[in-house]
Amino acid sequence: MKKYLPLALRIIVALILIQTLRFKFTAHPDSVYIFTQVGLEPFGRIGIGIAELIAGILLLFRKTAWAGATLTIGIIGGAILMHLTQLGIDVNGDGGVLFSTALITFTLSVIILFLYRTDIPILGKRFYSGT
Repeated sequence: MKKYLPLALRIIVALILIQTLRFKFTAHPDSVYIFTQVGLEPFGRIGIGIAELIAGILLLFRKTAWAGATLTIGIIGGAILMHLTQLGIDVNGDGGVLFSTALITFTLSVIILFLYRTDIPILGKRFYSGT
């Protein structure tokens, strides 16, 4: 179980990140609305989509999972901040689904980063317990 849980968490977060790309890259009206509200349309929408794609790919490989989790924490942390300051919890009548998904993704990414902390170059050796 210890072997498969970290992999499952990485796949879940990667799937969440990657499945949202179709909305960003196809200029879905909801995505355009969100990024317009925060003043980042269209370059922010596309740029964040590219960053999410990179994070999703990094999460799929064990040795780069820490980097994918770190990047995801930054991206999703920004999304949570935008929800709390500019967008609100309920965006376009979604019942808070986007916000809830962001919280779940953020939490899972923190767990992934903790699980793969020893893989972080230079700093990772400080976390190594020898087991």
